[in-house]
Amino acid sequence: MFAAAATAGLNSVGCHVIDVGLVATPTVQLAVEHHRAAGGIILTASHNPIEWNALKFVGPDGIFLDSVAGTRVRELAAGDSLPRAKYNAIGGVEPDSDAISRHLAAVLALRGVDVRAIRRRRFRVALDTVRGAGGALMPELLERLGCRVAAINLETDGLFPRPPEPVPENLKALGALVRRKKADIGIAVDPDVDRLAIVDEKGRPIGEDYTLAFAIRAVLGRSHGRTVGRSVVCNLSTSLVVEDAAREYGARLVRAPVGEAYVARKIIELKAVIGGEGNGGVMYPALHVGRDASVAGALVLSLLARERIPVSELVARAPRYTIVKAKVERGTWTAESMGKVYAAVRANFPEASADTQDGLRLAWPDRWLHVRPSGTEPIIRLIAEAPSSVGAERLIEEGRRLCAAS
Repeated sequence: MFAAAATAGLNSVGCHVIDVGLVATPTVQLAVEHHRAAGGIILTASHNPIEWNALKFVGPDGIFLDSVAGTRVRELAAGDSLPRAKYNAIGGVEPDSDAISRHLAAVLALRGVDVRAIRRRRFRVALDTVRGAGGALMPELLERLGCRVAAINLETDGLFPRPPEPVPENLKALGALVRRKKADIGIAVDPDVDRLAIVDEKGRPIGEDYTLAFAIRAVLGRSHGRTVGRSVVCNLSTSLVVEDAAREYGARLVRAPVGEAYVARKIIELKAVIGGEGNGGVMYPALHVGRDASVAGALVLSLLARERIPVSELVARAPRYTIVKAKVERGTWTAESMGKVYAAVRANFPEASADTQDGLRLAWPDRWLHVRPSGTEPIIRLIAEAPSSVGAERLIEEGRRLCAAS
């Protein structure tokens, strides 16, 4: 229904529509670039519950619209100034049935993906696509990489059997499948296939931040020292495991505001070798500057093929951290009231380095606290990371206290 409405709306103003069908979000982004289209519209609830749907807008560069362009779209939708096409200028519709095959071919051709090494390993992979669009992409990718796949929830009907976000508490069935099939790795994607989470060979979710950390190691490790001084980009709320991975290969980590479009623009600005977000979203500009779970999966398998050790040992090699997230209800907030919150938090932690790109992020060598207003809810989000849960909780509680007092 929504696809038909969007198509009709575009046709009514003279736009020609290319329909790529039921595909992953990054497949649409690549199709925009392939067709040199004026933009793209993705109808998806992303990882939200089944009763939700939305339109995600992609610009002509294959990147999601930023806040300025998004505001303009809302203004156009709210106004009455769109000129409708006359009867002889109404747009048409054509199908594109090759979007997925082009996407797969592009992933397999990436220099950072060691197809030959992955195929030699014949990995046993457990897969959960949560009955989203991943069922149309991920099984074929893994099979073409020579993996032996055991899968659940491959149907592409959107009838999620569990909360669809690929966070640890939602991956119990995948963990059980890993143990039952003696898989080398478990892979879960969100419904629109731009985020990927990993379950180790013992059936334990390792946390989404490791997806980007592993992808960074896969790419930088194949560059044989040519990454010294190069940039890696992530957002302000991404784990220190990503910073550790970049530092290991001499790359510089640069943080951008939360939001895929901000990370993408920073990757382009710095000509970064790789980037992404701590939610399992990997952005590899060698293909396109957008989160892509198929790229993430191929890079993670490349790393495992090269290192020849289990996932759990890869995790154990690096320092461990704990991330704690919380929120403070705030009926109404203004720039002035948030300014008072930031001032109070900074005064309480004068020794920390401060980043004010997106709210306030205070950092120490082995921990950080990020305080920012939500863009979708009347709340303040608090995120902290430290080597222990006690240390992270302490930062959260102090942040909560200061928010309430300001």
